[in-house]
Amino acid sequence: MLPDLLAPNLKVVICGTAAGPQSATLQQYYAGQGNKFWRTLFEICLTPRPIQPSEYEQLLSYAIGLTDLVKNKSGMDYNLSSTDFGSDVLVEKILKYKPKFLCFNGKRAGKEFLLNNYVDYGLQEEKIGVTRLFIAPSTSSAANGWWDINIWQELANYFNDIST
Repeated sequence: MLPDLLAPNLKVVICGTAAGPQSATLQQYYAGQGNKFWRTLFEICLTPRPIQPSEYEQLLSYAIGLTDLVKNKSGMDYNLSSTDFGSDVLVEKILKYKPKFLCFNGKRAGKEFLLNNYVDYGLQEEKIGVTRLFIAPSTSSAANGWWDINIWQELANYFNDIST
């Protein structure tokens, strides 16, 4: 639905489950009203200012990329079936671009990718080549009950460690 925002030498690629309805309509990542993604990146100091969804391509200048695990459908997680997920395609992309981290924005994407219903937030044992895997709480307003910015801050700490 949305074009990937990928390049070599990224510090992190953030992978959502699928573009939400408003993001798909506007062709902008994390454009849904109430989504905390852009504010979170600023609050954890991954961007120097709040970025608008329409400016998503600017993330490359901060060594941040974007993609989704489901590329052929948009909608809420509950509308997706396990057959919609493109894990093999994501692996190919990560092996090609070799970011330092792949962060799943939400447990559903992490569970589907790892084929494990019992994943925890944070750094995972698994890797894709040289790329470390991380699962963060979903920034979607539909997932407010599981929100914890401290886990996103943990990602930022890893990100900042490789910046120095």
